[in-house]
Amino acid sequence: MSQVRDAMVPEPGTLEATASAQEAGERLSDPAVRAVLVTDDGKLVGVVTRKTLVEKIVAAGRDPASTPLGEIAEPPLFTLEAATDLDRAFHALEDNDLERVPVVEDGRLVGILSRTVLQRRLAEDEPPPQQQV
Repeated sequence: MSQVRDAMVPEPGTLEATASAQEAGERLSDPAVRAVLVTDDGKLVGVVTRKTLVEKIVAAGRDPASTPLGEIAEPPLFTLEAATDLDRAFHALEDNDLERVPVVEDGRLVGILSRTVLQRRLAEDEPPPQQQV
């Protein structure tokens, strides 16, 4: 049976927990980037979004250049283990209305799973319909 590790995008873009909130802001200035994954020596420690920056930096009056991401990163809402089977992963994404989720293995970030990519992968795994003769 296929697992999440077979359909995920490996090596997602991340920032280390010691990087500054300013660096996250620069990444998030790209409209295509909705969130920045924050790691500490490969372990997923959290996520930073535009909302995080507004609430924990701007509204709090903190200096983005000197605030490390590890201090403001929020735990991810959902993660999947790399060994999860694809059917179970698909239902988890559907049930939670998620488009992308971090994939972890023993707490280490190993990739990102996209619902669109997962749907395509599951369609490829489906046998073609039987034609009646």
